[in-house]
Amino acid sequence: MYQKRPDITQNKDWKLILLYALIATLGLISIFSVEFRTNDDFLSSILAFKKNYSKQFVYLIASVVIAIFILLTDSKFFTATPNLLYFFGIILMIATFVVGKTVNGSKSWIPLGFMNLQPVETCKIFTSLALAKYLSRSDTDFSKSKSQLIASAICFLPAVFSLLQNETGLALVYFSFLLPMYREGFPPVYLVTGSSLGILLVLTLLLTPTQLIIGLTILALFSINLLKRKIRRKRNILTAIVFVWLVSLFFVGIAVPFLFKHVFQKYQTERIFSMVGRDNPYDTDVNTDYTAVATDNKKPKSDHENYNVKQSKIAIGSGGFLGKGFLKGTQTQGDFVPEQHTDFIFTSIGESFGFVGSSILMLLFLALLLRIVFIAERQRSTFSRVYAYCVAAIIFFHVAINICMTIGLAPVIGITLPLMSYGGSSLLTFTVLIFILVKLDADRQMILR
Repeated sequence: MYQKRPDITQNKDWKLILLYALIATLGLISIFSVEFRTNDDFLSSILAFKKNYSKQFVYLIASVVIAIFILLTDSKFFTATPNLLYFFGIILMIATFVVGKTVNGSKSWIPLGFMNLQPVETCKIFTSLALAKYLSRSDTDFSKSKSQLIASAICFLPAVFSLLQNETGLALVYFSFLLPMYREGFPPVYLVTGSSLGILLVLTLLLTPTQLIIGLTILALFSINLLKRKIRRKRNILTAIVFVWLVSLFFVGIAVPFLFKHVFQKYQTERIFSMVGRDNPYDTDVNTDYTAVATDNKKPKSDHENYNVKQSKIAIGSGGFLGKGFLKGTQTQGDFVPEQHTDFIFTSIGESFGFVGSSILMLLFLALLLRIVFIAERQRSTFSRVYAYCVAAIIFFHVAINICMTIGLAPVIGITLPLMSYGGSSLLTFTVLIFILVKLDADRQMILR
């Protein structure tokens, strides 16, 4: 007997789709407010496709078409092709070194004529699917070190290529995959270790290596003295303390200098140290006394590197409680905030709609994240659950870092605000991430592997 094909609207999570539509629309409005001027002809500027808001409108239409295509696709396609798609993504990243286009010092773009494709951005989709595929395999025992290493390699291989392309910010995004792995049983000791190294990294910004080495040595000796009775019974405790001490010294004395000299770009290092009121001690072009810099409270020489953040904070602060109104922001209309349509798009919301508008946007992102987590926890399939947590982790990382970046709580590392910042690669990536989840959730009664 003939059975009617299920409707495209059947079993779809419309709350998630609505949140996506609201945030994407706000993004388009924000980009419009950044570029449109009162003396511009609205219709001609839209039809000419020379303005970023007109291009973003086209990208949004293309995203809707792709979203519909995903919803019409069989869910089994996403479980059958992750390894192939992941391999394709890695090939694209390698191809960038040959045919790539350099933008803002990063050779991470492939020109397609009508737009520039950023493989490190789109590879987040393929990595999410590949990780979900690996962890959902029946022969994967995630309690074993081998499985943990393979899963980590899947997540961080794209990050390595991203670093080689001078895309440090997007490389850091791949650390968000630690959250779904932790949900699936990744040992907490790795997260504790990572957090400890993060704290130690922050301390290297505030103190000199000599001060840190002395402090770490005193802490190690204090721990040995405190635990001396237990150490007499278990010599392994002493070994562990000495090991942690040596690793910390290596991190402070060798790893951190290498990170700031050879991994981060010079301008990124300048911005990071200017946040804490210091000159860049790793700048070989300037003969800087490290100790003097650490204790000097004078204005840093690299203060101009923080110009973007200063203008961003002025724009957000000038919005006040209710904002100056749509198309009435002086900082926005005066083009004072660099890269306002991309990395600093949040400033247009802050200036135009003030604290209230910024809070509403943050609540929309919070609702989006909570909805994704809710969807993740109702999945019967490990594949769908892992994928959903990957999507949530990526969006959370982008939102947290981007907004902290615009208000001066994080260095400017070039991370977009999901569905808000201008750019075809970014908008299409987050659209595909979200709508694959919508499709998998619609078929949640199936066991997908």
